[in-house]
Amino acid sequence: MLQLQSPSERPSSPHPILNLSFRIFFTGGGIFAIITMLLWVFVFMGKTNIDAVTINPFYWHSHEMLYGYTLAIIAGFLLTAVKTWTGMMMPYGYRLLGIFSCWAVARVGWVLVGLGVGNPLLWLAMAAIADLAFMSWTALVITKAVLAVKQYKQMGIITKLTLLTLGNALCYWGIYSGDPDFVRIGIYLGLYLIIAIVLTIGRRVVPFFIERGISFDGSEKVQVKNSKALDVLSLVMFLVFMLVDIFYPNKYLLTVSAAGVALVNSVRLLGWYHHGIWQKPLLWSLFLAFVGMCISFVLFAVQPWLGFSHSLAVHALTISGVGMMTVAMMSRVSLGHTGRSIHQPPKMVVPILLLMVCVFIFRVLLPLVAMDYYTVWLMIAQTAWILCFTLFCITYVPILAAPRPDKLFG
Repeated sequence: MLQLQSPSERPSSPHPILNLSFRIFFTGGGIFAIITMLLWVFVFMGKTNIDAVTINPFYWHSHEMLYGYTLAIIAGFLLTAVKTWTGMMMPYGYRLLGIFSCWAVARVGWVLVGLGVGNPLLWLAMAAIADLAFMSWTALVITKAVLAVKQYKQMGIITKLTLLTLGNALCYWGIYSGDPDFVRIGIYLGLYLIIAIVLTIGRRVVPFFIERGISFDGSEKVQVKNSKALDVLSLVMFLVFMLVDIFYPNKYLLTVSAAGVALVNSVRLLGWYHHGIWQKPLLWSLFLAFVGMCISFVLFAVQPWLGFSHSLAVHALTISGVGMMTVAMMSRVSLGHTGRSIHQPPKMVVPILLLMVCVFIFRVLLPLVAMDYYTVWLMIAQTAWILCFTLFCITYVPILAAPRPDKLFG
């Protein structure tokens, strides 16, 4: 039975940006995506005093892209989505600010490490405490809501969040113990768990969005194809791929498992395809994110035999599965959950999404065919990333910080 609240019983927060988690985490994540990439440009060029003995600069960059930027977006999305899934109210107001502040303090610590200011071990200790508090708090809130309504099908998401917390802890342990293997495992475990979450959430929402988006005007009723068998195959093949690439680098198993993930998800995409998506940027961007992930797994499959850098396949996966997917989801969620039309997105959405496509082209595809110009491609890709999120923040932060037009809480 639907229970209506009187206006006096409605929740309230000190500012609209603290109404629901997607508002503050998408804002913070978008701004941090600019800051951390700008700083990475200087770190990569050797223009900062980062202590490479304490932390490998490449691991510094990887950690903040995954456990910094990406987890902010995941937290913002899940803490909002779980409210819809379970009907349970999620943190808002000062409680939400507390969770976000833990994330923000950790990011400040890692930025100071990147700049080479003061004692890096001190900043990393501060970051470790704040980071693990943020992740544990987020996982606890989601777990309590899921268990309260006995929605046990969501336990897979909770398990992945718990393992992500473990992966982050391994990174910190590796730094303090001086064992880079722990840092490496923590980084790759984080990446593949994030991709697992993307594949899980994407399987739920992308076909739904395509059906709703194409059928919106009533001219055509669209129903895309899904398969439980493909879902199971994708999960099994990806699990094998993840374990092989992190713990047992066997090129035969890597090729078979990566090719299997690429094939299964390509078949899945064929079932989701409808020509109408190209008229709607919030649909083709999600579709292209999955296409990019399929290309990434093909690169993983052929890399041991063609000899190009493993890093290219990794960046293909992160740019498509993290970069494009998060920007596309944020662009949609920020409209829908603030009471705005997802069918009439801001005009700036197309340039935002195309810039992320450019990141993929210049960071992954062009180095494959013209490695002699690698540094040029890298700098163009970094510039496109920064421009993408600058436009996102200019376009969406005013929306995220403003009350809903319909005056509802959310």
